Amino acid sequence: MDKFKNIEYLQQGNPKQQLVFALLNEFKIIEILKNYNPLVIGTIPIEIDLPESDVDIILETDNFNELEKFLTIEFHHFQNFTIQQRIDEDKTILVCNFIIDKVPFEIYAENKPTYLQNGFLHMIKEYEILRKFGNDFKNQIIQLKKEGFKTEPAFAKLLNLHGNPYIELLHCKV
Repeated sequence: MDKFKNIEYLQQGNPKQQLVFALLNEFKIIEILKNYNPLVIGTIPIEIDLPESDVDIILETDNFNELEKFLTIEFHHFQNFTIQQRIDEDKTILVCNFIIDKVPFEIYAENKPTYLQNGFLHMIKEYEILRKFGNDFKNQIIQLKKEGFKTEPAFAKLLNLHGNPYIELLHCKV
């Protein structure tokens, strides 16, 4: 979905999207991350975020130590900065968190093209589902999230998907 391959759509979006666009530009975050093929993903781009939702940015890298040093240099001065590498489902990932102007950011990196990472694929599938089922469905997703559901399990519940919601959602026919 080409719409999400750059951040320009955020500028014309809802107030939260416009704030995110402004912060990304003011602090040149996408520019700083450009060598890692950054994509903004998650609930904010598809307008099912909650007030506390973070700005999710995914990256591609094959050198996690280099990326960890780079992100530390670039973002350590932001509030609540943390960074860690770990093994998740037999793959190395890196997660970096910080806050800018009360807006939480999470940067996630793995050794896979960003447009093939599950976070991006989930968002695209969720966007397609939201377009098909409309505002009532969207509002039900938001309500489930307010009740404590994570995004993919909320979709799985409303779509009556069984099994692992993160896997089943990707296989769901829209």
